[in-house]
Amino acid sequence: MPAVILRYGDKEVKVSHPDKYLWPELEIRKIDYIQHLIKLAPFMLKHISNRPLTVIRYPNGIHEHFFYQKHLPDYSPKWVDHIGEDGEKYIILNTLPVLAWLGNQGALEFHATFNHLSYPDNPESIVFDLDPSEGQHFEDVVHAALLIKDTLSSLQIESFPKTSGASGIQIYIPVGHRYTYEQARKINGFFGSYFTSKYPHFFTIERTVNKRNGKIYFDYLQMWYNKTIISPYSPRAANTAAVSTPVTWKELEKGCRPEDFTLLNIHKRLERKGDLFNSLYLPESYQNLSFVLENISE
Repeated sequence: MPAVILRYGDKEVKVSHPDKYLWPELEIRKIDYIQHLIKLAPFMLKHISNRPLTVIRYPNGIHEHFFYQKHLPDYSPKWVDHIGEDGEKYIILNTLPVLAWLGNQGALEFHATFNHLSYPDNPESIVFDLDPSEGQHFEDVVHAALLIKDTLSSLQIESFPKTSGASGIQIYIPVGHRYTYEQARKINGFFGSYFTSKYPHFFTIERTVNKRNGKIYFDYLQMWYNKTIISPYSPRAANTAAVSTPVTWKELEKGCRPEDFTLLNIHKRLERKGDLFNSLYLPESYQNLSFVLENISE
């Protein structure tokens, strides 16, 4: 199949090798993938725009060589947004043409910082990142998430979960830039220590993988300056073409799994449910966690 040209006003994206299979088992070609991204754009861009971006590129599909990229390549079109200077230029994904261009580059995963460019020192949400250890399953991560949800609810703290699209779950507590990264880490560390103390046989904050002893890892260190997390509605380079998807607590209780939400069905879900993470940006959803900082300082 010859190259396909996508035009967005005065911007042009040339899709090379459009019939190349990126997910061979699912017969998802590059041109199919980019069409999925175009449909996901209104949802992805809301959560990823104006944030330094790291993508994972698989130029020849999920089974071939991959690499991480956050710097702007020299061959990038002039209209690709970026920040930085002195050779340190970082891609900013703000528009549909840039998303389509990245799709053509084989960017299959989109990881963004916890903060918006307008608030470089303040994450938008406190994020609990939960991952299974060797020998554990997604059901174990769900159980951990539900234990956390029960505690947060008892403290009248509203939280919003999403699948990572891989084996983990992330729990978002919107705070509206209220806290610095240093304060956010203290809050995250407090809860990590609390849950490992309350459930010592189930949670761990041990960063060394082979020392986690089959426990759920509460990664309170990931949320930090310039570190990134898989963006809502980003695909994952998994055999299932899973998408990192916001879910309801009821869905987790009923037993949903990461592979339930894929490039092949996410659009129908969004048509039916809309974006469950819209609430993260509503002032009425912002949670006050200052009591944690007050207790820590005492």
